[in-house]
Amino acid sequence: MPTLYVVATPIGNLSDMSERAKATLSSVGTILCEDTRVTGKLLHAYKIDTPMLSYHQHSGQSKTNKVFELLEEGQDLALVTDAGTPSISDPGGKLVEELVAHFGDELTIVPIPGASAVISALSVSGFPADEYIFMGFAPHKKGRQTFFDRVASIKSTVVLYESTHRIFKTLAEIDARSPDRLLMVGRELTKMYETLYRGTASQVTAALESSSIKGEFVIVLRSL
Repeated sequence: MPTLYVVATPIGNLSDMSERAKATLSSVGTILCEDTRVTGKLLHAYKIDTPMLSYHQHSGQSKTNKVFELLEEGQDLALVTDAGTPSISDPGGKLVEELVAHFGDELTIVPIPGASAVISALSVSGFPADEYIFMGFAPHKKGRQTFFDRVASIKSTVVLYESTHRIFKTLAEIDARSPDRLLMVGRELTKMYETLYRGTASQVTAALESSSIKGEFVIVLRSL
């Protein structure tokens, strides 16, 4: 039975691509990727010409069946996401689950570790990380209030993802429930305009209002 490699890719800085990751992507039969355009740019940078097959949150059972077929034909496959480690707040997690259910122990699944926005943010937060809870992106509408009620109740360090368009709304939700809780917001981690903001939700909001807020954000709330 062939192997599925779960390959981490850079979250911004191409220099974070490991030699093992490059060698793996060069050697497999097909690369399963969230967006072929994004992964195509990465492969071009390293002169890798392995064929790609898209697999994202809207991929149906027919696409999953295609992955089954490729493995049954004897192809080694690599799974990547647009940035970071696949399966972590990423549709690749569903694929790995389905492959385990379908093939069981017959399929070898190998992690090729590397960049992760969660771990990168925790490492510079200055907050306890011996125990933390990662909650991904907050719901946009349904379940949003319940989500932030839960965040406020968790005593461990908490990590969230957020986009440019909702960062202020998310900070407002945190401020309404935990106005004194310290947090760190990392913007554009590993990229040219990487910035870390520290303080309470209201203090970080004020700092963001006076600067450019384009980019992706990771929020780390200190343990209680």
